[in-house]
Amino acid sequence: MKTIGLIGGLSWESTSEYYSYINRFVKEKLGGLHSAKCLLHSFDFQEMVDLQHNGDWDQATTQMIHAAKTLENGGADMIVICTNTMHKMAPEVKNEVKIPLLHIVDTVAEKINEQGMTKVGLLGTKFTMEQPFYKEYLSKHGIEVVIPNEEDRKIVHDVIYNELCKGDFQEASKDKYLHIINRLSNQGAEGIILGCTEIPLLVKQEDTFVPLFDSTLLHAKAAVDFAFKKC
Repeated sequence: MKTIGLIGGLSWESTSEYYSYINRFVKEKLGGLHSAKCLLHSFDFQEMVDLQHNGDWDQATTQMIHAAKTLENGGADMIVICTNTMHKMAPEVKNEVKIPLLHIVDTVAEKINEQGMTKVGLLGTKFTMEQPFYKEYLSKHGIEVVIPNEEDRKIVHDVIYNELCKGDFQEASKDKYLHIINRLSNQGAEGIILGCTEIPLLVKQEDTFVPLFDSTLLHAKAAVDFAFKKC
């Protein structure tokens, strides 16, 4: 079993989901008291949020590269960035380490392609929804992306940072998300990417008839599969 290097704390709420899923999947594979071999670099999320909202992506990239190198030097066999938004600098991080970086969009796109879908909605932070890095990566997999309108994007973004990242899960916010999901479905989205690792903590598949792609679950599963992959 390879050692999984996790870049987390972005937020710790979703990082704990990664840790839980990864260990659960390892236990399913091996049984007994087996658990995953992991290293974790955990950020102070407030510091990274400040960089994001100030547009200081260069400094954020520098910190992400440092985290990846720290994990590599500590013995990690792969890098898993436990957040969608910070895949904005995934290419730069990948170029600075010798071990593989498991890109979250690859894992999500693989599942979408498996289900024969070509057009999906995307929910996430405003950075993920509005900037091209996520949508362009999906387009390389032949997937067209629909995003919410400006008002709905603000709702999605504000709920993430003001509630979900603080462990605050409100039914009123879930209802807002479900209405946004329905609007995207009416625009032709065949499914919805939960493209922020906190969103699956609020919205579950049983809440809607529209197929959901849980980026946290899919990324964690892919990490475990890679950990058992023979070189």
